[in-house]
Amino acid sequence: MDDDQDKAFLRRAIALAHASRAGGHHPFGCVIVAADGTVLAEAESRKERGGDPTQHSELDAIRIASRKVDKATLNQATLYSSTEPCPMCATGAYWSGIGRVVYGYPVERLLADTGNHPENPTITIPCRELFSRGLRDIEVVGPLLEDEAAATHAGFWG
Repeated sequence: MDDDQDKAFLRRAIALAHASRAGGHHPFGCVIVAADGTVLAEAESRKERGGDPTQHSELDAIRIASRKVDKATLNQATLYSSTEPCPMCATGAYWSGIGRVVYGYPVERLLADTGNHPENPTITIPCRELFSRGLRDIEVVGPLLEDEAAATHAGFWG
């Protein structure tokens, strides 16, 4: 993907985060895109819906995409996340075979915004650091469009 495509798909993830927030839910969104530009999956945050704390947008999108395509396709795919993936979601991307992650809002700024908020007990491990401990490479681009992504969180956490 080139820079313009990355920005366009990341803006779609940010739009999903805005939609999630507008629906009264946490402001996170994710899009997974194949190497040819085909959207494989989209998801808003579902964490607080139905009581399942693992329903982050990234994991939901990974589950959807994994049912549609094989691991070789996922290895060439990009996960676009409005906010840097948490350790759980980054590990999900790793195990799914996704080859690339692009994110908007960095985990350090998320922590600064949320503090010790009970609905988002942030674990401040950048996804690059987590991926560096794995046995395969995942390209990481971000933060990108940081201020646009930050707008989804402005005033949400208190």
